[in-house]
Amino acid sequence: MVSAKRLDGLRLRAFDPAGDYPALVELIHASNRFDGVDDLPSIENLRVEQAHIEGFDPAADVLLAEIDGSIQGAVRTIARTRDGRGSHHFEGWVAPAFRRRGIGTLLADWAEKRAAEVAAVDGRAGPRELETWIDETQAGAVALLEGRGYEIGRYGFLMTRDISAPIELRELPDGLEIRPVEEAHHRQIWDADAEAFRDHWNSAERTEADYEAWFAEPELDTRLWRIAWSGNEVAGVVMPSIWPAENAQLGIRRGWLNHVGVRRPWRRRGLASALIVAALDGLRSAGMTEAVLGTDAENVTGAVQVYERLGFRRARTTVKYRKGLEAPG
Repeated sequence: MVSAKRLDGLRLRAFDPAGDYPALVELIHASNRFDGVDDLPSIENLRVEQAHIEGFDPAADVLLAEIDGSIQGAVRTIARTRDGRGSHHFEGWVAPAFRRRGIGTLLADWAEKRAAEVAAVDGRAGPRELETWIDETQAGAVALLEGRGYEIGRYGFLMTRDISAPIELRELPDGLEIRPVEEAHHRQIWDADAEAFRDHWNSAERTEADYEAWFAEPELDTRLWRIAWSGNEVAGVVMPSIWPAENAQLGIRRGWLNHVGVRRPWRRRGLASALIVAALDGLRSAGMTEAVLGTDAENVTGAVQVYERLGFRRARTTVKYRKGLEAPG
């Protein structure tokens, strides 16, 4: 039990969507920058994201920790169906000046309790798990999770490529072409991407809310996308993004390769490589000097090796921690 003397002035309360976004974003920035995690969402990014998560209620699924009226900690929990099972993802942030004072433990207690409440009513059948991803260098988070019985379930890599260096363009396989993205094709492109990712480990069940969220993103620029077509069918996709506000804060010019997917009939033909280098060339034309992507370290399609052959290098390692959540009823 945390000593009350160590937490004078602490108040745990629900998130208020009407007024708490600026302070929550400020906390996320402070926490992530201290941990070397380059994820600095804007207020509008976070607002739109949370408004489009199916079954997610910011007022019920986000908890804030205030000290003397100032937000110094937060946690949120999101339920999804992954690989046919209920997965309760949570992520938390504690201001650097208030770490190792028991706030993280209180937030984790609440996240697990909230996940169990959601599991009891959300209608998903079968086994459940609690899970979160952290950077392997976050020693405090590692200690907290392992002390609560979480185990390592998977590793991921953050990979980077200097795109000021030469980029050797690759030919598309015969019969395929890259076409500009038209709004009329948004649904077909999305469906093809969802199909390609069903073969990936821990694949999330896509929902209509996911589709709406993707195309509601304030900084979305589909001119950066590279979509390969075979006649009237989408064969493969790469969907880069640029986050200008984040880049400005970090003092970098970075583009992200968010989705790299090829449908089964067009795999093992060099399509992914051709789309990636076309996307890198597009990011460079947009003024970027670095490309970044995240990937599963054990991807069965050999994605890590493909990325390395294209000049990407492993920059950071992320870790999925998990433990079982007792199924409801």
